[in-house]
Amino acid sequence: MKYLIVGLGNIGSEYHGTRHNIGFTILDVLAEASNIVFSTQRYGSVATMRVKNCQLVLLKPSTYMNLSGEAVRYWMQKENITLENILVVVDDIALPFGAIRLRGRGADGGHNGLKNIDAMLQTNQYARLRFGIGSDFPRGAQVDYVLSPPSAEQLAVLPERAKVAAEAIKAFCLSGIDFAMTNYNNK
Repeated sequence: MKYLIVGLGNIGSEYHGTRHNIGFTILDVLAEASNIVFSTQRYGSVATMRVKNCQLVLLKPSTYMNLSGEAVRYWMQKENITLENILVVVDDIALPFGAIRLRGRGADGGHNGLKNIDAMLQTNQYARLRFGIGSDFPRGAQVDYVLSPPSAEQLAVLPERAKVAAEAIKAFCLSGIDFAMTNYNNK
């Protein structure tokens, strides 16, 4: 089985390590644990890895967050991956920092990356792993918050929570969305 695992974020040094790039961070953790490296390819940085009988195509789109759907559609078609075998990793301000929420489909929740993927794929029937980045910002300061690095307290728990998210990705591929949701949501 082949899977497309997409970590959402923005390219460029000014976005590196920001809360909004948590999808990139989690894919980096997954790749590092398997000793694989990303290479620059069309529409993004791509790496492939195996988890038992599953081949995972890891994608960090280079299209910027608001145009992520272009990269997802291209790699989905190029690798001949079905909609059921796509998992998008995205930041979520509605969840406390480090919380993980897997879903088999759903609304974009106001996230521009998911909105664009929905538009390009003409459906929202794909799995997503939402990683909480918290909402500790004053009214009107959401953009500054998501585009800034995590706090020292958040950075202290990030490595362990990112490892849990990487394990949830593997569980999705090996055992399906229902198993992954049961075993990783709210953990």
